[in-house]
Amino acid sequence: MPWNKRYLEQEIESVLGSKKMVFVGGPRQVGKTTMCFNFLSPNAAERSPGYLNWDNPEVARAILQMKLPPDQTTLVFDEIHKYVRWRNLIKGIYDTNKSFVKILVTGSARLDYYRKGGDSLANRYRYFRLHPFSITEMSKTPTEADLKALFEFGGFPEPLLSQDKRLHRIWQRDRISRVVKQDLRDLEYVREISLIERLVDILPSRVGSVLSVNSLREDISVDHKSVERWLTILENLYYCFRILPYGPPKIKAVKKERKLFLWDWSEVESEGHRFENMVASHLLKYCHWIEDFEGHEMELRFLRDVEKRELDFIVLKNGAPEFAVECKVGERSISPYLKYFSERIEIPKFYQVHMGSKHFQTEKIEVIPFIKFCQKLGIP
Repeated sequence: MPWNKRYLEQEIESVLGSKKMVFVGGPRQVGKTTMCFNFLSPNAAERSPGYLNWDNPEVARAILQMKLPPDQTTLVFDEIHKYVRWRNLIKGIYDTNKSFVKILVTGSARLDYYRKGGDSLANRYRYFRLHPFSITEMSKTPTEADLKALFEFGGFPEPLLSQDKRLHRIWQRDRISRVVKQDLRDLEYVREISLIERLVDILPSRVGSVLSVNSLREDISVDHKSVERWLTILENLYYCFRILPYGPPKIKAVKKERKLFLWDWSEVESEGHRFENMVASHLLKYCHWIEDFEGHEMELRFLRDVEKRELDFIVLKNGAPEFAVECKVGERSISPYLKYFSERIEIPKFYQVHMGSKHFQTEKIEVIPFIKFCQKLGIP
């Protein structure tokens, strides 16, 4: 598997060559720092003078004093967004060094969110989101064994590479603990850490269903506003993501409910919901890739009408539906809801994806194995 080179690297190299900074966001332990090492001197890793980790007190002091390492053509600033005035700091470093130093900024939080306020960084950088491995990034010719491993261990490099159940459990526990206890404390003022831990324990069981914030509020015994705020924080820390409903003409669709998914789908116990989460993650990666590379506005939505008929996903490009997707783990007949909506709404393509091998086409619907679907779509 091509672990040493990620799908963003070629575009990042191009942007750095154009004298702009590159910001790389994404979940903790998705491989951001390892990828950025590839832009430093060979085999340098974390000991390279060009790698500046804000969590290192000596490095932080040097950055604040504008004492940058000499003779470095590329600098990687890691987790610098934890500094409250990081926007102005990076702006100053860039404005005085852009002619001879390439700058990457990485972090385990949404840098597009934490850059808001203060001096504008507009036109000085490109922002990319690094996703976990997809089935097509694992291999150019993925196999059923690859799919099984991805489904069981998720797309994060460490557990996917080891494929060891014991190590996977330990990694998963440690990652969640670091997100809640370290990243959250570093970036947000939150006193109720134990209640957020309880929320994180509950969320995997809510994947695949319309999310009721009121139900979560009752389970944790807090107010609606607090739960909504905590969910937004967890989204900004790349623990989970939510998608909005799609309301096409002539369909009485729900408008307010949202569905929630996890960046690490291996946390989801239910086989059906885990598969739906894995598909959601691949589609989100597809949307972010087109946004970050091509500049189109992409949205991942779902469709549910007042009679509770539902389509798992609708992908919109510049506001127009591009295709719809229904998920089924096994090789079953075409979903009646997929048939129903395909006859009533104008969407160019309808897919039913599954983990089997059957592949056939009706007039409007294509039933397609998940691997072939990802290859056809061109998910990176």
